[in-house]
Amino acid sequence: MQTLTTRQQQVLELIRSWLQQHGAPPTRVEIAQALGFRSATAAEDHLRALARKGYLELSRGRNRNIRLLHSLPQTDAEVPLIGQVAAGSPLLAVENIECHIGCAGLFQPRADYLLRVRGDSMINAGIDDGDLLAVHKTPQAQDGDIVVARLGDEVTVKTLQRTGQDIRLLPPIGLRPDRDRPRAYSLAIEGVAVK
Repeated sequence: MQTLTTRQQQVLELIRSWLQQHGAPPTRVEIAQALGFRSATAAEDHLRALARKGYLELSRGRNRNIRLLHSLPQTDAEVPLIGQVAAGSPLLAVENIECHIGCAGLFQPRADYLLRVRGDSMINAGIDDGDLLAVHKTPQAQDGDIVVARLGDEVTVKTLQRTGQDIRLLPPIGLRPDRDRPRAYSLAIEGVAVK
């Protein structure tokens, strides 16, 4: 793909945002008004340049004739904050989207959602009560990963320990001697914490 100018990137981001909010692309007049162009012709020029570069397609005969061909870079993609996760005893897992935060591209691998941490069992891993935890949705995790795990109808955040086929969830070593002992669970990995 060809490189975009700053203005072309702004037009592309506006189209993506408009599609998410309204379910249809903006008109040339709406693009011009939103980005401060002097006329709809300036918006049309940018749209044609984006079409030549392969980012969108313009259909004939329709006012809202813009179709995005590729996903935008994930630097500004929004991630839903979907509730809370226990760092301690598991909490009832209720997915409730509180808001969206534009931060997906800040994480590697990409964050799919955020959870608000409740509890203090992960403080030695730098995860405090009230922190937002970025999670990459995956059922796969490696030994030592910080995971969001489902235990029946509840979810918790812990460090994953694998010993052969045995999987255990542990708080960080050194938190509390009585809680550091591994406990076996029947669990499903919901995702891995990302940085």
